[in-house]
Amino acid sequence: MEIVLNYFENIPPAHRSLILVGGLTFFWILEGLVPLYKFNYKKWKHAWPNLFFTITTILINFFLAFLLLKTSDWAVANDFGIINWLPEMPLWLYVLLGVMLLDFIGAYLVHFVEHNVKPLWMVHLVHHTDHNVDTTTANRHHPLESMIRYAFTLFGVYLVGAPMGVIMLYQSLSLVATQFGHANISLPKKVDEILSWVIVSPDMHKVHHHHMLPYTDSNYGNIFSIWDRLLGTFMKLETEKIVYGVDTFFDEEENAKLSVLLKQPFHKYRKPTNKPTQK
Repeated sequence: MEIVLNYFENIPPAHRSLILVGGLTFFWILEGLVPLYKFNYKKWKHAWPNLFFTITTILINFFLAFLLLKTSDWAVANDFGIINWLPEMPLWLYVLLGVMLLDFIGAYLVHFVEHNVKPLWMVHLVHHTDHNVDTTTANRHHPLESMIRYAFTLFGVYLVGAPMGVIMLYQSLSLVATQFGHANISLPKKVDEILSWVIVSPDMHKVHHHHMLPYTDSNYGNIFSIWDRLLGTFMKLETEKIVYGVDTFFDEEENAKLSVLLKQPFHKYRKPTNKPTQK
């Protein structure tokens, strides 16, 4: 475990890029081999706005990375944070708890807040207005949302007291997990269900992208499914019944335009409903 931690503490930028591009490429290919839904779309055309938002997220994280480093260094130097206040434990448990707590604050909690605070929902809306959810949807976040999520991650690092090795491990796992959860792939139902008891499986996360309440407000997790199960936000829905998008912004053509997506956070608030949408 010490070797793993040391690696991620000093992970080269090229390796981080390889995780991003490699994961995206792997799930992209897998979607062509075992698709969950056979979308009637041009894959590259659909991917364009999603890849644009992926790049803006990378840039924001890059320019603000020094804040994570400074916060982590301060927490470790001052023995501050939840995992540093706990009794001494094996290194593997220390790392696991660090990753899990960062996942809770930096993924589950921010996601829950975005769905329950009106202005933040309008920012997060960009992610939900994809009518053909696939692995490129994973980082379809408006730049404003990327900054919001970064703020929660920074707060998580401060509160948890995580060293940089744990932070980089968490971010790498989080990236692959979100690509996996959004991927348009069909796993055997039993396999997906077993996975969903530990991590967020594709079928589990697809429920979150259903266009109506209460499903839109469920399954917020990214890496670990335990948070949804413990906090009562876990829901099931047969994949055959899932319709992607948001019922109050259901114009698929408009939601595929980058210019429209950049302006979406500034629309007047419209809350999703539990009424079927007429296409």
